[in-house]
Amino acid sequence: MKGLLGKKIGMTQYYDDSGNVIPVTVVEAGPCQVLTVRTKKRDGYSALQLGYGSKNPQNANKPMRAHVSAAGCKDSVPSQIREIRLNDDSEKKVGDIITTEIFKADEYVDVIGVTKGRGFQGVVKRYNFAGGRESHGGDWSRRGGSIGMCVNPGRVYRGRKMPGHMGNVRQTTQNLKVAKVIIDDNILLIKGSVPGPNGGYIIIKEAQKIKNT
Repeated sequence: MKGLLGKKIGMTQYYDDSGNVIPVTVVEAGPCQVLTVRTKKRDGYSALQLGYGSKNPQNANKPMRAHVSAAGCKDSVPSQIREIRLNDDSEKKVGDIITTEIFKADEYVDVIGVTKGRGFQGVVKRYNFAGGRESHGGDWSRRGGSIGMCVNPGRVYRGRKMPGHMGNVRQTTQNLKVAKVIIDDNILLIKGSVPGPNGGYIIIKEAQKIKNT
């Protein structure tokens, strides 16, 4: 298992060697610095704590500044810190830099991000309800319809699809193919779309359901 932290730049088109047009998402992945190494013997699981980006140290509390300074980050503090779970203990050490070199073209990855917030929405947009008729006095074309019960059980079941807050949730898009890796610019071209807005932080991990060869 391997992974990187990154940022979604936007979508564009990429021409492969055969001249086919592939819609891709441009992702700035890394470089990420190893802040902590988790081992099965000491922590009970294997993982790498990575830091990505930078922010003013004045915007971080004193324990955080001390934590990242031990890894060599003295002039800045990573804006994003996440753990990447591993199958076995890693050979990486605190302070090592991980770049896009760990990924290759035609490899499959899972991308984790936070979806765009849509605010308060009705059932037609939120759950693709058909709604009611718009003629002959319907007057409820974008409503959900009846939700209640009669005598038994006399209440609304929990989990009923109703209007509410839409988006702004953590989402994983699985089995996306890496179209191209640009190591010099820390860029990954990933086929298809990934969750989140342009500029949003994401996590790129090795696909768990498709075995890379």
